[in-house]
Amino acid sequence: MSLILGLTGGIASGKSTVSRQLAKYGYPIVDADVIARQVVEPGTIGLRLLTSLFSPAILTADGGLDRAKLGQIVFADRRQLAQLTAITGPLIRQVINQQLVALKHAGQPLIVLDVPLLFEGHYQQNADVTMVVYVNTAVQLQRLMARNHLTAAAAKQRIASQWPLIAKRQLADVVVDNDQTLAATQQQVVDFLTQYDLQK
Repeated sequence: MSLILGLTGGIASGKSTVSRQLAKYGYPIVDADVIARQVVEPGTIGLRLLTSLFSPAILTADGGLDRAKLGQIVFADRRQLAQLTAITGPLIRQVINQQLVALKHAGQPLIVLDVPLLFEGHYQQNADVTMVVYVNTAVQLQRLMARNHLTAAAAKQRIASQWPLIAKRQLADVVVDNDQTLAATQQQVVDFLTQYDLQK
C-alpha cells in the first residue's frame, strides 16, 4: 500500500529543499514543475497551443519556450495566466496520473506528489497526506528577489499570483516551518517519516 504525500508551498518557500531531502531517502518524486516543462517542449501539442494563443514571440531562436518572456506576460495579467493554466493544466494532470498509477503498481511505500498549486489545482484529492513548506511573507519576498534577481515589485507580483501561504498552511495536514535553519527544516522531514514509519 503506497502513501501519497502531497507536497506544496509557495514560490521560494523551500519546497524544493524538502523534495530533494525526500528524494535522497530514495522515495520517488512526481514533480509537477518537471512535468510542466515536459508538456511544452518543442514538438508537443502544449507548445503549439501556447504559441497559437500568445504568438510566436514567446519562442526562443531555436524554437523552444522562452519561459521568462511568457512569465512577464502571464504574471502581469490574471486573465492570461488563467488561459495558460487552461492549456497546460490538463496535460500536466494526465502525466501526473500516469506516473502515480505506475508507482503505486510498483509498490512504492511513499510517493511524493510535488505540486506548487496542490490546493489551487485540487491535487490534494490524489494525496493521502498533505504537507506545506511555510515561510513568513518577508522571508519569502527576500528569497525570491535574491534567487530570481527580481525587483520587489516583480517578486510581489509573482507571490500574489498564488494562494497566500497562510491559507495553504490552514489546509495542510503537516506544516514544515522553513523560517529557521536548514537543519531544523530537515529534522521536521525526519519527524514526518518517523511518524509514518518510513524512516530509512
